[in-house]
Amino acid sequence: MKKLFVIGHTFPEPSTTAAGVRMMQLIDLFRDFGYHITFGSTALATGKSATLEELGIEVVTIKLNHPSFDEMIGEMDPRIVIFDRYITEEQFGWRVTQTCPGAIRILDTEDLHFLRKARELAIQEGVSVSEANIYTDQTKREIASILRSDLSLIISEAELELLQEEFRIPTEILFYLPFMMDMSRLQEEEFPNFEQRRNMVTIGNFQHAPNLDSVTWMATKIWPGIRKALPSTELHIYGNYAPQQITQLHNEHTGFHVKGWVEDVDQVMQDARLCLAPLRFGAGLKGKFLDAMRNGTPVVTTAIGAEGINGELPFCGLVEEEPKRVIEAAIGLYTNENSLKEARRNGFEILQTRFDLSLFSEKFTTKIKALSSDLPGHRTKNFIGQVLQHQSLQASKYMSKWIELKNRS
Repeated sequence: MKKLFVIGHTFPEPSTTAAGVRMMQLIDLFRDFGYHITFGSTALATGKSATLEELGIEVVTIKLNHPSFDEMIGEMDPRIVIFDRYITEEQFGWRVTQTCPGAIRILDTEDLHFLRKARELAIQEGVSVSEANIYTDQTKREIASILRSDLSLIISEAELELLQEEFRIPTEILFYLPFMMDMSRLQEEEFPNFEQRRNMVTIGNFQHAPNLDSVTWMATKIWPGIRKALPSTELHIYGNYAPQQITQLHNEHTGFHVKGWVEDVDQVMQDARLCLAPLRFGAGLKGKFLDAMRNGTPVVTTAIGAEGINGELPFCGLVEEEPKRVIEAAIGLYTNENSLKEARRNGFEILQTRFDLSLFSEKFTTKIKALSSDLPGHRTKNFIGQVLQHQSLQASKYMSKWIELKNRS
């Protein structure tokens, strides 16, 4: 039996986070590949967590800095271990290496955390994100995690290029695997038309700093200008875990509606005429824009928001940077039926040519089979990764053992 063990940073919440959607897509892929899947996390499930057991997935609780993990994974003897973000690889990678040296270690980066954080600091310091300092201690940690892993899944072409060109990461240990959609189930003509839609929408988990910043920026710099030109138009803001600084922005008089969590993302996207989400910083792919495209809803965002989405194809809306230009773009697109139709067509073309599930599933399983057939040879080519793995095993092992002893006392 082919076994996969997924070590989750958290339990996936596909109804609240793009990261949750991503994890469920990976799980679905490996289910299709015929793997028996076990999911474990040090975190607790929430009311919004996916019910993994209903999908036939075994769920286990794992402890940090505890020998019970070694016993459990030794008995499990998985063929593949997936680390959900580099933090879990730091915590458990050495234990997997020590107990199951023949298991393929895959890191799902979700996005490059160091890049997102560097851009956030640049905004806070009033510096252009293009000048953000990416050579930080967090960068070293994440790059080391990538090098220690047999394969790292990269969600954005822009991040793949950064890793290859700027940090000289070997191509053999990177695999481009973005969000994926089964386009055979989508029909463009099924969605509401121009006249049936009204208002603008944005959506995003508020534990994610780029979403928090974007909504605050819209409230102060962008929405007042849009509302002045379109006085009957509303902006509907959806997302779980909204803090008080966001909920207090709710103002029915100005049409700025903070709605909270929504179960049916497709419905709110189809009701809206435009997805407005100017993001000043961030990394990876923005799941909200794939949600918008698959529901025929054009997008207005920034270059950071659009990064990795359309490649050489026309964007599914408009991309602007300065508040005044964002306002003009939103008003112009919202009121022009022909432009909206064109943006909708662009969105479907992007999905079909860049994110269709069929473009990636076969390539991914071929890569997994190649790793399985010659894992020692693959690792030999990544000798720097082996050095880092050796050093990490020694350092992390003895630190963890020290913590174990301290916890007993």
